[in-house]
Amino acid sequence: MQRVFLITALRTPIALRRGGLSHIRPEVFAASIVRELLHRTNIPAASLDGVFAGNAVGTGGNIARLMSLLTGIPSSVPAVTIDMQCASAAASISLAFAKIAAGQGDCYLAGGMESVSLQPARTYAAGDPRRAQLAATGGTYYTAELAPGDLRQDAMLWGAERVMEQEHVTRAKLDRWVLESHHRAAAAAKAGVFREWMLPIEGCTRDEGIKPRMDQRLLDRLPPVLGAGTLLTAANACRTNDGAAFVLLASERFVREYHLAPALEILATAAAGVNPEESPRGAMATAEKLLTQQHVAWTDLAAIEFNEAFAVIDVLLERAHPEVMARYNVHGGALAYGHPYGASGAILAIQLLAALREHPGLGLLSIAGAGGLGEAVLVRSCPYGSLSEGAVTRMGD
Repeated sequence: MQRVFLITALRTPIALRRGGLSHIRPEVFAASIVRELLHRTNIPAASLDGVFAGNAVGTGGNIARLMSLLTGIPSSVPAVTIDMQCASAAASISLAFAKIAAGQGDCYLAGGMESVSLQPARTYAAGDPRRAQLAATGGTYYTAELAPGDLRQDAMLWGAERVMEQEHVTRAKLDRWVLESHHRAAAAAKAGVFREWMLPIEGCTRDEGIKPRMDQRLLDRLPPVLGAGTLLTAANACRTNDGAAFVLLASERFVREYHLAPALEILATAAAGVNPEESPRGAMATAEKLLTQQHVAWTDLAAIEFNEAFAVIDVLLERAHPEVMARYNVHGGALAYGHPYGASGAILAIQLLAALREHPGLGLLSIAGAGGLGEAVLVRSCPYGSLSEGAVTRMGD
């Protein structure tokens, strides 16, 4: 296997639905990110072996290819769109990692893009029995069928509610994580933690979902989203957002040839499936699978990033591994920043970059996906500069 390195990464600000990116097509603002990423690394676009990009609720077709061509990447470079729903960008990173590790290429762009502001409505064909099941909307839907027979447009919300009930989670416990996420994210924004990895786009210059003044009084006023007796609120479920994020992955040979200074080495990835009616469990299940496969203990990790699409995901990790929570989502998570589905896995990679710069070592990202899926990536920081200096060692050295 070839060694695989993450050279650097870049993202847009994470914008609110109908916010600062809402007038721009996702492939357009994603192209701005990729163009700048190549410029900063001084890597010729023609040297890329491929592009993998996640997208979950776009207009269909191969949006990765469309974005690639808009960027100015030569038509000879292939591009593939990945739809693993929320885990799409992480799956893109995993595929690029596998290609390089297997010796099928040396340099790939991986990440994703999403615009919920421009999410199209779709309609089942006249001959599709699902059209009759959605008679109230004339067969029109926004959320695809993610588990057999479940056409509910709020299926993900009920999945989170189901897990909270099974785990006997209290609203107070959920609220604590909402406050923690916003406060940590606000502190990171004030300190400019992500400034070097975030590119302003047409006047959109900041992550729009962070609420520095989030407090318990506000949380207490929020009604349950799914009706009386339920726990899910507009705060303990993350927003859906617009944004794009990409990472540049390269082999050891490519790093040496272009005299690059990698930020992380990607050691391994894993995917897992869980009950689709309990999709928030995907993050924990996939993380446990990857760490077990790699014989890594939770306490070996210097940084852990989960996509907190729901606060119950935080609670599940805290209950299972309370000893590592000081290393978890140290700059806040999706409850504050938001969740542009197809991009979130690459956003987590940037979260890891920042956390491991402060505390070098092993890092883990994991994300649950709609339909009962998960994707996880294990990395190690490369704090000492380029490979040409002989400073990057193998795991266990």
